[in-house]
Amino acid sequence: MTGPVFYLGTHQPHWLRLEEFRDVPLFISRNRLTGYKTFPQALGQWAMDLGGFTELKDHGRWRITAAEYVADVRRIVDGVGRMPDFVAPQDWMCEPWVIFGGRDVPRNSPQWFHGTREARGLDPDEPEQTLADAVRFHQERTVENYLELVALAPEIPWIPVLQGWALDSYVECAAMYATVGIDLAGAPTVGLGSVCRRQATSEIDEIVATFSARGLRLHGFGVKTQGIGDYGPDLASADSMAWSVDARRSDPLPGHEVRHKNCANCPDWALAWRQRVLAVVDNPRSHGRQLAFDYLAPAA
Repeated sequence: MTGPVFYLGTHQPHWLRLEEFRDVPLFISRNRLTGYKTFPQALGQWAMDLGGFTELKDHGRWRITAAEYVADVRRIVDGVGRMPDFVAPQDWMCEPWVIFGGRDVPRNSPQWFHGTREARGLDPDEPEQTLADAVRFHQERTVENYLELVALAPEIPWIPVLQGWALDSYVECAAMYATVGIDLAGAPTVGLGSVCRRQATSEIDEIVATFSARGLRLHGFGVKTQGIGDYGPDLASADSMAWSVDARRSDPLPGHEVRHKNCANCPDWALAWRQRVLAVVDNPRSHGRQLAFDYLAPAA
């Protein structure tokens, strides 16, 4: 079985114009491109993320409107000179720590999450919603935003994103799309949200298998190599920029010591790391648990 198309995540937009990346699909956040006045010209495939995880983590809401986002995406696409394979919408992640705020407990990290209480219209003295009700709010905003983006800019390849927490909530999200006339099985790509930080669970395998069986061409955001090994054959595409974290925690490549402290921004490291990932993509069942570079970093 053919593995997913693998997009190399990068926070270095100028890689779009480098010859060594002509045949390397790149995954780049809008946050890294929006400040450009003169854009790098894309030589090959690429796709655009929005940096939604960071936006909701730090602010608990989207600070730009759909119209503002559309204007910026059009400007970026025109400047880069090549339409991306797909563009992520302003979706709302459904991890409990994104919703309720506080520390990122599952990863035992010091990251602080703002929470979406204000965005959900709760007064300071009002009791918190249940997780199910809050997830439903996030899902409704996700579906509404996709419809608005498609209406505002039908020429842009927006992707619908399935959001949820447990399997049944993802099923409910799919039903929301069906209710408004969106045939997910007919979409070129469907993003699968809120999974990158809990990929070691069998539930993720079940979620991916469920929607793959429905004929959805899923894109896995921030998929680890273990994920590619476990459920990669059921994905149409995936991305990761874990190479940068891997490089930051490792010694530089031989001969690179005089160039930089580590290879966290190094194209040589990224390309070598990608070759190891492609071994998993090409033969996921055999190699998925054999690699020791499973750090995870969402696109900033």
